[in-house]
Amino acid sequence: MSEQEQPTDVELDGATVENPATDAPVDAEVLQEITVESVQAELEVALAKIEEQQADVLRAQAEVQNIRRRSEQDVSKAHKFGQEKLMTEVVSLLDNLGRAVEAGKAEQATVDGLLEGVEMSQKMLLDGLKKFNVEQLDPHGEPFNPELHEAMTAVPNPDMEPNTVMEVFQKGYTLNSRLIRPALVVVSKA
Repeated sequence: MSEQEQPTDVELDGATVENPATDAPVDAEVLQEITVESVQAELEVALAKIEEQQADVLRAQAEVQNIRRRSEQDVSKAHKFGQEKLMTEVVSLLDNLGRAVEAGKAEQATVDGLLEGVEMSQKMLLDGLKKFNVEQLDPHGEPFNPELHEAMTAVPNPDMEPNTVMEVFQKGYTLNSRLIRPALVVVSKA
């Protein structure tokens, strides 16, 4: 059939309706029942999918809350116990300094023995700090760098280049290459 020959109107008020595809008469009530039943079945399927998706959303929200709570606890623990290894190094240093003090109290203590003990403790502390990426800045003889050094004074010195660190009052320190304390220095001037 061509488009002009196909029936385009379907009337539902009469007892029968012509099916445009088969030209067979179809009962209007059957057509309505099929339509209502199929729509109702589709609606029930859609409602079941919605309930399932809502349950999935609730589970996902609960999981997100659990992850957030766990991560907050992990961050809290990291802040609380993050310095534990550093403190272990510091406590070891305190033990050595305590032994040096006890040795100094002994009658046969010598200055050389005490100095050796303090130097060993200092080395132990510096080695422990290096494990945590703390580096000491001792810029003696280096060119002055205002990003790492703080000039306390400038002194004329014909034997040194201008703006060279002549003396270090206090050594500086970096943590992970970030300055945590500048070195306090005396700088040569022309």
